[in-house]
Amino acid sequence: MKLVLTGVTGAAGIQVFRQAVSDAAITKITILSRRALPSWMDIPENDKTEVVVLKDFLNYPSDLSTRLAGHDACVWALGKSSVGLSDEEYTRITYDYTMHFVNSLQEAGTRDKTGEPFRFVFVSGEGADPSGKSNLKFARIKGMTEKALFDLPPSSNIKASVMRPAYFFPSKDHPSDRENIRSSTARAMDCLMTPVVKTLLPSMYTPIEDLGLFAVEAAKGRWSDEQLFPNSKMREHLKALRTAENQK
Repeated sequence: MKLVLTGVTGAAGIQVFRQAVSDAAITKITILSRRALPSWMDIPENDKTEVVVLKDFLNYPSDLSTRLAGHDACVWALGKSSVGLSDEEYTRITYDYTMHFVNSLQEAGTRDKTGEPFRFVFVSGEGADPSGKSNLKFARIKGMTEKALFDLPPSSNIKASVMRPAYFFPSKDHPSDRENIRSSTARAMDCLMTPVVKTLLPSMYTPIEDLGLFAVEAAKGRWSDEQLFPNSKMREHLKALRTAENQK
């Protein structure tokens, strides 16, 4: 299976990348990134990863769309906090980049492809509002992107699904993630927040390892009869998956 990844230098994306590398079913990983991957990334050595450096996510090289359309799935974890961004800036990063990728795939041939559809897994977040009524920038624009993906016609031959993780933080098992992805203030806050959220509000907590595993399994076609996965549904599915594996 050939997989496209974005956002791999972020907290969600790096864990998805790590999970994809360890999954024998995935034979090719193509990463779209604004720059070469930094040396601090704690990823197992592998020979199945290719990095495509894109200076502009709204302007692909002439042959890239065709190459991407030859893949089986994508996990789109590219994103940025809405704090400090204008509506225009946040829309460009969240909606425009995403839909340019999807539209480029259609133009490059997914519409003419037979067999299994291209699976597109969008990492959104709890609180996203597809109705567009929310006053929160994050909720409104993430929701607008979700709606556009769900409105893709069958003729696109792209099957979109949406993950809505809750609070998550880089793994303590990978200190370089925490040091490079989150500020010292955020790390200090997490030491306080994670135990509280896990204990008192477990529905609002997503273990980062679960996020990576769920994204990759969804990209492989598991749970393909569903489109929207709020945090509670993600955790329910993973619990069932682990129970089934333990019974083998």
